[in-house]
Amino acid sequence: MDMLGDAPLVAIIPAADMARAKSFYTDTLGLKLSDDSGQDLTFECGGTEFGIYETPSAGQAAHTLASFKVDDLDAAMTALRGRGVTFEEYDMPGLKTVNGVAEAEGMRAAWFKDSEGNILCLNERGGR
Repeated sequence: MDMLGDAPLVAIIPAADMARAKSFYTDTLGLKLSDDSGQDLTFECGGTEFGIYETPSAGQAAHTLASFKVDDLDAAMTALRGRGVTFEEYDMPGLKTVNGVAEAEGMRAAWFKDSEGNILCLNERGGR
């Protein structure tokens, strides 16, 4: 059954403070806000959309909620660091970062937290 095979998937990210999240995603990440209903936010990103909704449980997930595919991880990290983003360091079985970057099997990735404590990722593969 592939009834959802043609349905676009939209990520929904939680926020405890909508004004703070709106500022982070527009000003820090430089994303285009396409809708602000007052109840939720919608951002355009790379030809797709994702939403942000208000909930007191924001930032409680201990895993990556969304990943941005980038062509040049180093350049993206430099730009975000210039806007105050701090990249996470991990040292666990199967995942070790050096200066915020993990490398494995043709993929490079770096993780950071948004204004709400949600874990986001930048990843670079051999090509987009």
